[in-house]
Amino acid sequence: MNTTDWITDIALVLIVFRQLREDRLSLKSYLIPLGIVAFVASQYLTGVPTGGNDLVLIGALTAVGAALGIAGGVFTRIRAVGGHLLIKAGVASALLWVLGMGARMAFQIWVDHGGADDVARFSVTHHITSSDAWVAAFVLMAMTEVITRLATIFVRSRVAARAPQGPAGRRPATALSHTA
Repeated sequence: MNTTDWITDIALVLIVFRQLREDRLSLKSYLIPLGIVAFVASQYLTGVPTGGNDLVLIGALTAVGAALGIAGGVFTRIRAVGGHLLIKAGVASALLWVLGMGARMAFQIWVDHGGADDVARFSVTHHITSSDAWVAAFVLMAMTEVITRLATIFVRSRVAARAPQGPAGRRPATALSHTA
């Protein structure tokens, strides 16, 4: 891992921590994570290999990213107060985010420090044709996690914006508040 890899991976892991405190949902809430994954994709995604079982690997990890992203979006509290939408990542949302982003970083560290032979054997056994398939799978997993989390938050924010508010901007018990 080079310095850019470390900075990018750490930025992706830390992005959720700025959402642990409640803040206004704004365009910035969407653009920062999208900008980071767009940068990652531009740096690391050179193509999507289709030989052997490359697409199976890519599809499986992309599905994991989608599941983590949707769950992370569901476990993010969204509420309307005074005409503004407020967002706060719940503990479960933060844990899912760190799990997804951290697992990719841990895999990369493991491969760089002795795991490459194990990955090569797995790849041969399961007809994964190149390291490019692993790169594409993990980059698409990260992109999918970010995009599905943001899409889930967007949909939930539209529902929260239309929900009736009680006194002082408080929602009735049926508010969109999934936190763990």
